[in-house]
Amino acid sequence: QQQRAISSRRAISTGRACLRCCALLLLQEFPAVKVNPRDRSMAMADNVVATYYYPPMEVAAAELGQTAGSKLDDDGRNKRTGTMWTASSHIITAVIGSGVLSLGWAIAQLGWVAGPAVMLLFSLVTYFTSSLLADCYRSGDQSTGKRNYTYMDAVNANLSGIKVQICGVLQYANIVGVSIGYTIAASISMLAIKRANCFHGNGHADPCKVSSVPYMIIFGVAQVFFSQIPDFDQISWLSMLAAAMSFTYSSIGLGLGIVQVIANGGVKGSLTGISIGTVTPMQKVWRSTQAFGDIAFAYSYSLILIEIQDTIRAPPPSESTVMKRATMVSVAVTTVFYMLCGCMGYAAFGDAAPGNLLTGFGFYEPFWLLDVANAAIVVHLVGAYQVYCQPLFAFVEKWAAKRWPESTFVTGEVEVPLFRTYKVNMFRATWRTAFVVATTVVSMMLPFFNDVVGFLGALGFWPLTVYFPVEMYVVQKKVPKWSTQWVCLQMLSLGCLAISLAAAAGSIAGIKSDLKVYHPFKT
Repeated sequence: QQQRAISSRRAISTGRACLRCCALLLLQEFPAVKVNPRDRSMAMADNVVATYYYPPMEVAAAELGQTAGSKLDDDGRNKRTGTMWTASSHIITAVIGSGVLSLGWAIAQLGWVAGPAVMLLFSLVTYFTSSLLADCYRSGDQSTGKRNYTYMDAVNANLSGIKVQICGVLQYANIVGVSIGYTIAASISMLAIKRANCFHGNGHADPCKVSSVPYMIIFGVAQVFFSQIPDFDQISWLSMLAAAMSFTYSSIGLGLGIVQVIANGGVKGSLTGISIGTVTPMQKVWRSTQAFGDIAFAYSYSLILIEIQDTIRAPPPSESTVMKRATMVSVAVTTVFYMLCGCMGYAAFGDAAPGNLLTGFGFYEPFWLLDVANAAIVVHLVGAYQVYCQPLFAFVEKWAAKRWPESTFVTGEVEVPLFRTYKVNMFRATWRTAFVVATTVVSMMLPFFNDVVGFLGALGFWPLTVYFPVEMYVVQKKVPKWSTQWVCLQMLSLGCLAISLAAAAGSIAGIKSDLKVYHPFKT
């Protein structure tokens, strides 16, 4: 009886092994076949196939008895958990940035007719092209097609060739530029807190001269710390906090503008914007084109759209569907805020609208409310900096790991002595710190908020927000050349190119003018 029992156990073990092998062979031969979970013979195969098949790359995990299907997505990576709301918070964090504070100045250059019209035009173009770009996250079927993890991957899948390199250079150069612009904006807001308190104590006649350099260093130190967060998925909390801060300071700016309009006894401004005489005809032209760049910058987030979309949980519904909803919500919310803040800033100050509504000292009182608003800007920009820079961080680290796979410095991790559960990658810590230091130093040399904002908007708007999404859509949907749809898309692209070139020229002219009177590291 004992021998029969041993033989029986051996037979059962052998049978299980055979069933497991058959199940795995069945998966490889017919990967799309669904398996009935009630079939006892399949249940004996150690849950290899469960209710639905495991994707081929997860077979190894299943063969080892791991429940890979519950932890991994269809590409073998950890399950994504993002939703429309987290994607919206990332977009709002990136979009409602410091750019909103320059919109009063931008509308002052264009006037009551062109200013709001241009703002509405940019919002519609951004939403339309972002919807085109969202469809490029997967190649082929929007639910099961191959994922493109980055903007460059999407361009490579649809266009390839030299355009991939051009896209990479533009995308990552723009990220570097945005990090510089945000460092400048954050330091100006910290400096504004100091000056607001100075004006309150010493009177408005006191110049209250303060250097922005120490505040840039403070912001840089904070970014060194936050840049050690490994990847995009782990900054959702920071992004949501930053989004809340953006609504805080935008609302304060809007409220102060309304109060100022009431105090003025009416709305300031004109239909055509700042008048000739206040500025020269040439200055009017340059300022108007720079205003286009400022507005473009205020809507610029396409360069990180694919990376945001890669945080959304797997279908159903498809990631593109969720991303389009997030884009609609985000663009609608930001446009309402932009219209209110920009128009109210112009209504309150007219031609004298400051370049930065909360730091240009159109407002002096209540000083404590200005302090709260500027503190909210700083907190927001800490998060916005990370939202923009994480794709660049990931790109460099992925390239280094592929270039030196055996290097412990590049791929290894070291446990922090005081925090045994936290591990640090030495290459990540070193390179991210060096990046923050470099951008902080450049920011000290070029603290021109409006001009830098306008140039960054011009640099990234046409190629990343319009050209590449349009070209990828044409290839993906096989739009016939010279068809009505093709002609309309190309006209949209050419029109936006003209706007970008004009905005870039205006911003460069502004930077050139500022450099004549600026002394680096002193003011």
